[in-house]
Amino acid sequence: MEPIILASTSQRRQEILRSLGIPFTVMVPTYEEPAVETGDPVEVTELNSMKKVESIIRMELDLSVPWVLGADTLISQNGRLFGKPSSRTDAEEMIRSFSGTTHSVVTSISLFDSKTNFITSKTSESTVSFIPLSDTEIEEYLDTAEWQGVAGSYRLQGRAAMFIDRIEGSWSGIVGLPIHSLYGILREHGYRFSV
Repeated sequence: MEPIILASTSQRRQEILRSLGIPFTVMVPTYEEPAVETGDPVEVTELNSMKKVESIIRMELDLSVPWVLGADTLISQNGRLFGKPSSRTDAEEMIRSFSGTTHSVVTSISLFDSKTNFITSKTSESTVSFIPLSDTEIEEYLDTAEWQGVAGSYRLQGRAAMFIDRIEGSWSGIVGLPIHSLYGILREHGYRFSV
């Protein structure tokens, strides 16, 4: 299989690529996601994932690796968008708003194919339902610092999994890299898999 440049430092995305046996190198995109609180989550995540890919293309004008993959994840609830928390207080507000409710997790991926010189995007939408949480549960969770650096202040595969009553949709999409969408976008571009 051909190597891919992953325009992300996310350990979860790297783990997913490793589990699929896809060779990759990591490059840090220069694009900074703007802080947004409202808007269409699909439009925002697609734009962010494309901009991350474009920033890598601009840095590496002579790409020796023919593929660049970017991704972006946001959480949406009642018209409000949640990205990565800026502080513990911000994380607390997010977790409290999810307590006893259901929210959407939207992840867009964008793939640059150097043969066609084109970027294609796909989006995965899933829902996550939290049980009602006590003040103590929220404070103890915040003490773990697992909320740092992740959309919505929690990781599906971390301690917050204890709070999740139900998910609908793509587990890997909630983690940050929807495998089905990735497989589809790579197949469309003729990427050769070895299973």
